[in-house]
Amino acid sequence: MRFTTLLAVSTAALISTAPAAPQHDYPVQPVPFTAVHLSDVFWAPRIETNRQVTIPFAFQQCELSGRVDNFERAAKALRGEPLANANPPGYPFDDTDLYKVIEGASYVLSVHPDPKLDAYVDGMIAKIAAAQEPDGYLYTTRTINPQNPHRWAGKERWEFERDDSHELYNLGHLYEAAVAHYQATGKRTLLDVAIKSANLLVSTFGPGKRSIWPGHQITEMGLAKLYRVTGDERYLSLAKFMLDERGPDSGGKTNPRGLSYNQAQQHVVDQTEAVGHAVRATYMYSGMADVAAMSGDASYVKAVDAIWNDVVSKKLYITGGIGSRGSGEAFGGPYELPNMTAYNETCAAVGNDFWNQRLFLLHADARYVDVMERTLYNGLISGVSLDGKSFFYPNPLESIGQHERSPWFGVACCPGNITRFLASVPGYLYAQQGDTLYVNLFGGSTADITLGGRRLKIVQQTRYPWDGAVKIVVTPDRASDFSVKVRIPGWARNEAVPSDLYRFLDTANEPAVLKVNGASVPLALDKGYATMTRRWQPGDTIDLALPMPVRRVIANERVEADRDRVALQRGPIVFAAEGPDNANHRVRNLVLPDSATLASEFRPDLLNGVQIVTAKARGLARNQRGETTATEQTLVAIPYSTWSNRGRGEMEVWIARRDATARPTPYPTLATMSAVTTSGRKNPRAVNDGEEPSASNDASFYFDWWPTRGTTEWIEYAFPMSSSVSSSEVYWFDDTGRGEVRVPQSWRLLYKDGTEWKPVDAKSAYGTGKDKYNVVSFTPVTTTGLRLEVTMQPQWSAGVQEWKVK
Repeated sequence: MRFTTLLAVSTAALISTAPAAPQHDYPVQPVPFTAVHLSDVFWAPRIETNRQVTIPFAFQQCELSGRVDNFERAAKALRGEPLANANPPGYPFDDTDLYKVIEGASYVLSVHPDPKLDAYVDGMIAKIAAAQEPDGYLYTTRTINPQNPHRWAGKERWEFERDDSHELYNLGHLYEAAVAHYQATGKRTLLDVAIKSANLLVSTFGPGKRSIWPGHQITEMGLAKLYRVTGDERYLSLAKFMLDERGPDSGGKTNPRGLSYNQAQQHVVDQTEAVGHAVRATYMYSGMADVAAMSGDASYVKAVDAIWNDVVSKKLYITGGIGSRGSGEAFGGPYELPNMTAYNETCAAVGNDFWNQRLFLLHADARYVDVMERTLYNGLISGVSLDGKSFFYPNPLESIGQHERSPWFGVACCPGNITRFLASVPGYLYAQQGDTLYVNLFGGSTADITLGGRRLKIVQQTRYPWDGAVKIVVTPDRASDFSVKVRIPGWARNEAVPSDLYRFLDTANEPAVLKVNGASVPLALDKGYATMTRRWQPGDTIDLALPMPVRRVIANERVEADRDRVALQRGPIVFAAEGPDNANHRVRNLVLPDSATLASEFRPDLLNGVQIVTAKARGLARNQRGETTATEQTLVAIPYSTWSNRGRGEMEVWIARRDATARPTPYPTLATMSAVTTSGRKNPRAVNDGEEPSASNDASFYFDWWPTRGTTEWIEYAFPMSSSVSSSEVYWFDDTGRGEVRVPQSWRLLYKDGTEWKPVDAKSAYGTGKDKYNVVSFTPVTTTGLRLEVTMQPQWSAGVQEWKVK
């Protein structure tokens, strides 16, 4: 295999003798992605788009946004050259965006030689190496201007690391990129930079030296990878030291959001619940699994197992997303899984798959692959558009049109993570343990595997995930005895997830069918796998038939947001109803009765070719008298991962089962027909959507000016025609106890007179009460627009749930 050859050559070049094999390791080993070549209908086109479009685009954005310039300026500063711009980078972690794209490009180079890309990456690495200080320190914001680095950096090295300096976080991504580049090309250039940096860490931190733990985890994973490629046990020991030092009694400046924010509320081996920032958490859990596997520390395994059970039973979205709260980009409480405001950061989905893959390698249990597959096909791949040029940071499960992918972000962690993960997807299909091959994921592909001393070629023929028929041709280099374990997905065994968080509303009676050379094989499952142990002949075939009816999924009753709602799933794909496919571009008003027949068909002309689900549903609307009317219509649902590729609009994963749960289309009013603009940066669509809030703290859909505080701001309505108005009603948003938005100190209304804004002649007080509409009447005016002017309380922001005009 190319991967094995590269690893052997590169390791021999690194040190004079081969590194000692780890005393402990994962009992199951992944088959390297370089050994698996996808040619399927789903992943192969996406991986090619990643290679041809997303990676070059991300490199371009790193240049245009100044991320590459940060390294160039740092190098100039080290050479003593004057800087025209000594300002710090926008964020101290901006260095990592270049590292991640280099990692993704390296994976591409492993399987698709590209001299132009290879030379470009070499040029980027030269810039990085030139920015490294003589002792190995690499952190551009301090090197550019040691006296005035980014305010998060602190005056001295490492002093704010437990808070938000991100010095170690940057290095974790550097190490991962360095190992990927080294294994892909055999070149030492970036690996030398990483080793020099890691040696500085080893000499600075550890028992009897300075204590440290990363404020943002990933360093532990990176050090484990360095250990693998070099055999230097100091790197593994340092990774374990950083994990063991994390806790409430470690001293130093910590994040003002609290120790739970970056999982330091307890020592890691004592943790049993997923808390805090979801990306940091999953990177830490992955690092714990790495250290557990390589050190044999069972206490780490006990902790990550308990945390996984907490996530899968209480904190996992049906799409596989995690991290429900936008505040702190964090896990919420048990069963706190809102849809409209679901954060579900793309990076958290990547981290979730890293973590589940490692747990599978530890336990050889298909339930981890079930979660990984759910995330991969839904909540992870949704993070990038079909054309590869725009990205989601959060991945909500409901929208009224306020969500849209962006070509880049100020905090651009998600695009880089997409580039590196997509390029490595083939490495998740297979794994091996001694004379046993695990078939974990399905996709048309060819794999060349060394299994127990024999060469083995595996060919999959399938249209998965659109079709459940999978043919696997097994060709060993000689007739021999070994085992093949084929995963029977939980969804094919009437198990939505490996917990009671979600369940199928019905029971599918058609079982999965497995055959070898045309003869049926009993499905005696062990940890979710059907095991076939036999003497395999070249050309033997395994046929797996996974029935794929459309299934209704319901949530545990404790998930308030999903009560009396249903999600649709077919195979591993979760579906969503989106405006462009449904009547009047509305979907949140739909009711799907339990009795409605669900149908599915493949549409090659839609969204690059997707399976759709259709059913007879009812669309609800309000009439002028406020009564609810119902119209029968066809519901069309598309794969969740493909929504928002046709512009802004409504989307919903959890569809109402009963009229009382749906949101009827409001009757048009002057407010709902008006164009709305604000002094803020957020989408103001919530202000005039016509939907009634349940309370001021209703977080389902609102507008606020946060993080702006203590200022005077405005919202304007531009009426569709000149109109006479004499009253207005405002329902304030206030998230006391959860955030920093409060009812305003005061407010007033102004009307447009020509080009001027003039105050209305108010006949009643401007109220600031919570949980109600605050009504103000005024002398009638004929105008083309109204302005709501809001003065915030000092130190607080403000927001609006709904603004009506009469």
